[in-house]
Amino acid sequence: MTGTPAKLGTRRSTMATSQSRMVADAITERTGREVELALITSFGDVTKAHLTQLGGTGVFVNALRDELESGGIDFAVHSLKDLPTTQVEGLVLAAIPERDDHRDALCARDGLKFDELPAGSKIGTGSPRRVAQLRLARPDLVFVPIRGNAETRLGKVDSGELDAVVLAHAGLGRVGRQEAVTDVFEPEIMLPAPGQGALAVECRDERLADDLGFLSAVDHPGTRLATVAERTVLAELEAGCAAPVGAYAEYGNGQLSLRANVVATDGGEAVRRQGTVEIPSPEDTAAAADLGRDLARRMIAEGADRIVADAFAERDEA
Repeated sequence: MTGTPAKLGTRRSTMATSQSRMVADAITERTGREVELALITSFGDVTKAHLTQLGGTGVFVNALRDELESGGIDFAVHSLKDLPTTQVEGLVLAAIPERDDHRDALCARDGLKFDELPAGSKIGTGSPRRVAQLRLARPDLVFVPIRGNAETRLGKVDSGELDAVVLAHAGLGRVGRQEAVTDVFEPEIMLPAPGQGALAVECRDERLADDLGFLSAVDHPGTRLATVAERTVLAELEAGCAAPVGAYAEYGNGQLSLRANVVATDGGEAVRRQGTVEIPSPEDTAAAADLGRDLARRMIAEGADRIVADAFAERDEA
């Protein structure tokens, strides 16, 4: 080990500490730098309100950013899908590690798959994006807003309160609950949230250039490229993580392909677009942003911004 242990800020939840420990271990393995976790409580962890009521954006990251700016921690680890697309002045995304599984997963009673759920089954999810896409596929199901950690949500299925819940597949893996998964949604059925399955390592700008340069050791250029494209779609639509926006990009053989959709929360309307661009080097994030911007603007021309605005209006009236 070399140097004084670096202080990594993380939320206190089991999932947050698990994924932060993954990043800390990877840093130590690749650089020899020891890392210790600093547990921080965010507003999103203590409020009882549903994320749709809060707007979603920033509720899990602001406390960590406050600690970064005050110097209380050296760097922070976030779930990338929770990170607002507007970068805070003085902070920088030092690394985006290689993405885990990007898909959403169904955890249903009696081992049922999505197509096997009886009409009228109650499905728990706090995500308008998931509700919108699943309602489009199965308008005969009933969707119930829930929140809480994975164990709390899975417990509602075990108790019979719900027939199923939908959670991020990567998150279930990080808390060791893969056995609860009864079905997995491929992007053809449900596009994930922009950045889903990926983590973000954030620090103060001047410290990355100074004493935190070792953070680059866990950056994965292909994942950064793909998630830049996805998050640019979200930014162009002026939507946050609580909006019914799905996006997924893949990079390989010098090509970046991107799919995105915006689906009305009642499942009655959808705008979908996809595009591909040649990008020989995964370092060319500007080209990835251009692809995301072009796709989003074509979607806006088809009414995607109106669907997003209507979803926000519904949230505010709730």
